[in-house]
This record gives sequence, C-alpha cells and structure tokens, in this order.
Amino acid sequence: MFNPRYTITDRLLSNIKRISTLVNELNNRRFPHVVLLEFEKAARAVSTYASTSIEGNPLSLTEVKKILKSKPGHIRDSEKEVLNYNQALQNLNEKLEKVHVKLSLDLILRIQKQVTEALLPKFESGKLRERPVVVNDPRTRKVIYLPPDAKDVKKLIGNLIEFVNSNRNEIDPLILAGIFHKQMVIIHPFMDGNGRATRLVTKVLLAEMGLNTFNLFSFENYYNQNVTKYFQTVGEFGNYYELRDSIDFTIWLEYFTEGIIDELLRVQKSLPEVGINPKTNLQPYHLKILEFIREKGFIADRDFAKLVNRAKATRALDFRKLIELGLISRKGKGKATYYVLKEK
Repeated sequence: MFNPRYTITDRLLSNIKRISTLVNELNNRRFPHVVLLEFEKAARAVSTYASTSIEGNPLSLTEVKKILKSKPGHIRDSEKEVLNYNQALQNLNEKLEKVHVKLSLDLILRIQKQVTEALLPKFESGKLRERPVVVNDPRTRKVIYLPPDAKDVKKLIGNLIEFVNSNRNEIDPLILAGIFHKQMVIIHPFMDGNGRATRLVTKVLLAEMGLNTFNLFSFENYYNQNVTKYFQTVGEFGNYYELRDSIDFTIWLEYFTEGIIDELLRVQKSLPEVGINPKTNLQPYHLKILEFIREKGFIADRDFAKLVNRAKATRALDFRKLIELGLISRKGKGKATYYVLKEK
C-alpha cells in the first residue's frame, strides 16, 4: 500500500488557492477559436521542446518548430523523439476532448510506447522494465540513485494508481498530480522514456481537475528553465529501499505548484498578445458570421448583408478570411453559395 508523506504548508496552500483563481480567470475568458488554435499549436511546440530538452535532446526551440512543421521522412533519433512527444500530446488532447480519461496502467504504458516508438527495442517500448536501471547525474555521469528492483515495479505502479484513483474526492487534484509525478520518477518503471511519459500523464491528471486551458499549458517549460533544480527536487539520492520510508513529498509539491503558477501567468500574459495578432484578430463582423452559423446552421451572403453595412466585395473578403483561417467552409456555387462551420 502506498501512503506518501507530505505536509500542507502555508506555502503549498497559498499556491493551490492561487492556481484555483488563475484557472477560473482563464476558463472564464473568451477568445475567437482561431486564436486558441494558434496558441495551442505554439504551446505544443514549447511542451515538446522543453520535455525532450530536459532529457538531453540538443535541438533548439526553433529547430523543433521546423521539424514539427515539415515532419521530415529521414530523421535522427533526436528528431524522432520530438515528433513522438508532439504526436502523443495531440493524441491526448483529442482524447480528452471526447471522453473522460482515467488513470490506468494501460494509459501509462501506451503513452510510454508513443514517446519511445522506434527509439527502443519493441520488447521495451510500452513495457515495464525487466532489468535493473540506475540514475546518473547528468553533469558528472556518476550514479546518484538506485531505483527499485524490476520485480517490484508492477506492484509499486499498481499501488500508485490505486492511491490516485481512490483519493480523487479526498485529496486536492493538484496534490494527487504532484504525488503521482514524483513517485513515478522514484519508481522509474521503464528502461527509457520515464520523464517524458510521467510529464504527459501528469498533464492528463491536471486536465481532469478542470483545467480547460490544458491545450495552452506547458508546465514542462518551467522545469526546463532550471533542469538541475527540477532533478534535485523531483528525484531522490541513494538506494530506494533505504529511502522509501523517509521520502517526504512536501518540498516537491511546493515546487510543482509554483511551476504551474508560473505557467498559468505566462498563458494569461500571452493570450491577449495572440488575440491582437493581425493574422488572427477577428472583427465584430467576422464574429457575426460565426454567431449566425451557430444559430442557424449556415449563412449566405444575403443573410450577412442584413447584419452589416458592408459592400458585397468587402463581404466576400470577410468570408474568405474565415475560410483561410479554417473556421468555415464554402458550399454550393453561384447564387446558391452558403457557408457552414468547418468540422474539426
């Protein structure tokens, strides 16, 4: 049975309250769909860059964005790592929009398989490790931590999953997500991809707490700003079996929640800047088109003409902009032309 030790300090409680306020503020704000789409794309790139960079991937953010845009056929492992993580993010985003995603061993294994596809032998991708591993200091390459034996991994993961799922209504979701994150790092259940898989599953748990801004959120970026501090706080030093009874999650939970605050403030600050981008900024007459379609199911130029005082040629440009932004689709021809919302 897993029973983590932690203390609800004034600092941790303050962080949780601040996060709740920031999440409510962000969730109550409304932006044109196109603005959010552009920001989601940028956030995925930042998450992908940061999470792979933490593990030593040498590619810069500019290089990562280029790879995600071009998706080259012949790639190196560093590029494959980036594409895998980004694809895993997209898959999770889509799944979270459709169904409730519950924490399970199957979910964890599938995510690890996605991030390590073609980077690990098939018998190690999407599988719990069957061999011992060690954790080295990224700078000195000296062994600093000995994770639990392979024979104990499945039971430890099962206990962690049971703890999270059985305490959803008892413990604050932020604390549950933070505890999961650190304990996964401590267990080190895979031969590779532990950090990437852990951060992705943590994002799922955060989304479950009502963080509707999940697609805009990149807490990996906070960790990447000071990788040394991240590893020192999330990890342990020594032999698992000698440490397990004395591990305290408090300092990590304070750091974990501070990282979320930092990221939420970044999102809050950046959204207005995206909103005023000339390419994505929608004027009131653009919004009238979208609102009419949502109410009636479609709109024709004659309908639009009754809503605004704009010349026919200008109205045509308004429709074209929304088509180019991927918000609406054109149907029919000539006088029978009408427009509908584009399917996602």
